Amino acid sequence: MQESVIYQKIEAQAKEKGFALGREEGRVLGREEGREEKARLIALNLLNEEMSVDLIARVTRLTVEQVQQLQRSKKLLE
Repeated sequence: MQESVIYQKIEAQAKEKGFALGREEGRVLGREEGREEKARLIALNLLNEEMSVDLIARVTRLTVEQVQQLQRSKKLLE
């Protein structure tokens, strides 16, 4: 009986630790997604200002390919 109670306490602690790690991982991923979205929006604004793809990539830290993809998407919407 006592082993069962100890096991339940250990299991509850492990679950709480797992939930805490999951929440933190979610926050980190959310912040990263937010940064990437902000970089894409800035890149679109710079494309509208006719800045070069290479310079936009350097400024936003997006890849040249990502900026070119945004450029193609932008042209499709025009």
